Amino acid sequence: MREYLLTLCITAAVTYLLTAPVRKFAIVAGAMPEIRARDVHREPTPRLGGIAMFFGLCAGLLVADHLTNLNEVFAKSNEPRALLSGAALIWLIGVLDDKFEIDALIKLGGQMIAAGVMVMQGLTILWLPIPGVGNVALTQWQGTLLTVALVVITINAVNFVDGLDGLASGMVCIAAAAFFLYAYRIWYSYGIEAAAPATLFSAILMGMCLGFLPHNMHPARIFMGDSGSMLIGLVLAAGAISITGQVDPDALALFTGSEKAAVHQTVPVYIPLLLPLTIIAVPAADLVLAIVRRTWRGQSPFAADRGHLHHRLLEIGHSHSRAVLIMYFWSALIGFGALAYSVNSASMWIVLGVVFLSAIGLVLLLLPRFTPRTPRWAEHFVPPRYRRRPVEQVPGIGGSAGGGVRECHGATALRDQELVPDRGRAADGQWSGPR
Repeated sequence: MREYLLTLCITAAVTYLLTAPVRKFAIVAGAMPEIRARDVHREPTPRLGGIAMFFGLCAGLLVADHLTNLNEVFAKSNEPRALLSGAALIWLIGVLDDKFEIDALIKLGGQMIAAGVMVMQGLTILWLPIPGVGNVALTQWQGTLLTVALVVITINAVNFVDGLDGLASGMVCIAAAAFFLYAYRIWYSYGIEAAAPATLFSAILMGMCLGFLPHNMHPARIFMGDSGSMLIGLVLAAGAISITGQVDPDALALFTGSEKAAVHQTVPVYIPLLLPLTIIAVPAADLVLAIVRRTWRGQSPFAADRGHLHHRLLEIGHSHSRAVLIMYFWSALIGFGALAYSVNSASMWIVLGVVFLSAIGLVLLLLPRFTPRTPRWAEHFVPPRYRRRPVEQVPGIGGSAGGGVRECHGATALRDQELVPDRGRAADGQWSGPR
C-alpha cells in the first residue's frame, strides 16, 4: 500500500507543479477559445491542462517501475506499456483538438485507434464472467470489439461531463478511488497478481486528478480540455479492461467455493458491460441522454448543446459549486455503493443505506425549489441570504408602468430568472449567446 501511495503522491505533485507553466504556455500558444453558446464560464480560459496530466502519468509509471514491489507489474505484464502507448496517442489528438478544434468524427477515429493500440499490446478482454453460467471465453475479434467499445464509451462519457469547473476531474477521482479499493482487495486479499496493473492504474489516475483539481476548481484558472478528459477516460477504461478481462474467476473460485459463486459475488463491478455504468454511472447516463436528446431533435449525436445534467442543475437554481458537489455526491454514492455491495451482497444494511442516501440526494436536487422561511428571532443566527428581505420595487418589471417586484431565493441567493436578461435566446428557442 505504501508504494501505491508514494506513486499517487508523486503523480499528484508532478501534475500540480506542471499545471501553472502549462497554463502560461497555453496562453502564449493561443489555446484560449472564445466563449461559446454552451459554455458556463464568462471569461476566456486557457486549455491544454491535459499536458500536465499526461506528464504526471509518465512520472507515476516511471516511479512505479523503480519500486521494489510495483516493478513486478512491469516485469510480468505488458499492460503498463500498452496504457502508455494508447494514452500518448489519445493525448496527442486531444492537444490538437484543444488548439485547432478538429472534427468530432476524427476524434472518434483516434479513440478507436488508441484502443486498438492497447489491444495489440495485450490490454484486452479475454473472457467474460456471466452470472449463472460462469466463465465464457471470447474470440480475438469479440475481445477486440468489446475492448474498443468500452474504451470509446468511457472516454466520451468523461468528455461529455466535462462542463463545469472541477467536475470531470473530481468525478473521475471518486470513481478511481472506488475502483482502487476494489482492485486492491482482489490483489491483496486473494493474492491474484493479475489485478496489480489495474490497482496501479487507479492510483496513478487519482494522482492525476488530485494534482489538477486545485487549478481547476471554481473559478478555474485552466481547463483540462479534450487532451485531459479523453486521457483520464482512457486510463479509467484501461483499469476496467485489465481487471475484468485478465483476472480469471477460476482463481476467485478457490476462495468462494465455485466459479459461479465467484462470478455472482463480483457481479456489481466485474462485468465490462456494467462496469462503466456502476463506476461512472452519472457521466454514462449523461452520455446516453445527450445522444437520445440530439437524435430526437434531428441533430448529430456529436453536436454540442446546453442540455447536460450539470446545465440542468444550474437552470434549477443551484450555484456552480453546489452543482459540482451534487454530482460528486451521486458519483460517490453509486461507485462506493457498488463497491460495498460487491464485498457483501447479502447485507440488507447496505441496500438501506444506499436508499437513505439517495433520498438525501433527491432533497438536495430539489432544494432551490423551496424558499426557507426563517423566523424573525433566528435571523441573526443564519447567513444573510436566508434572512427575510423586504420586497423591492423594480421599474419596468411586471408588465406595469409602476414596475414589479423582485426577491431573492434563500437557497441560492439568486434573483428570479425573470430579472436576468434573455442572454441571447433567439426566437426559435435555441441558445445564441454566451451564458
